[in-house]
Amino acid sequence: MALQTQSQDIEKDTAAIIDVHEHQEGPLLPILHDVQAKFGYVPEDALLQIADRLNLSRAEVHGTMSFYHDFRTEPAGRHVLKVCRAEACQSLGGEKLAEDIQRDLGIKWHETTPDGKVTLEPVYCLGLCSCAPAAMMDGNLHGRLDEAAVLKLVEEVK
Repeated sequence: MALQTQSQDIEKDTAAIIDVHEHQEGPLLPILHDVQAKFGYVPEDALLQIADRLNLSRAEVHGTMSFYHDFRTEPAGRHVLKVCRAEACQSLGGEKLAEDIQRDLGIKWHETTPDGKVTLEPVYCLGLCSCAPAAMMDGNLHGRLDEAAVLKLVEEVK
């Protein structure tokens, strides 16, 4: 019963979001952004509904979602840690930092810690090149990071 109610809520809320955007030029991205803002990810039911309403194939909608790395098909953890993988950060120790973070959290890219608190995402440039290596925790930028600084960030949100 709870799954049916959740599915109905997704369908109803997604329909309302589509109603707002479907008459705009290029409505797919605004719809996906609003659906993800509403649910924290883009549920499969919503993806199918979006494709149907916009007269797109499921593959077209999925292709757009997979092209833009910020879209998720599963809920993220309570906090999202995005670690820069671009050249400036790599040249100043970003690769080792990324390895340390994955080891310390016990997860790989696009995974969430078993307690559901932190999701780890790679990003390609946070615009903090002069303060490399950099990361973003829940939308807040942090630069000149080392393993201890990142662990402190993670501990603060846990």
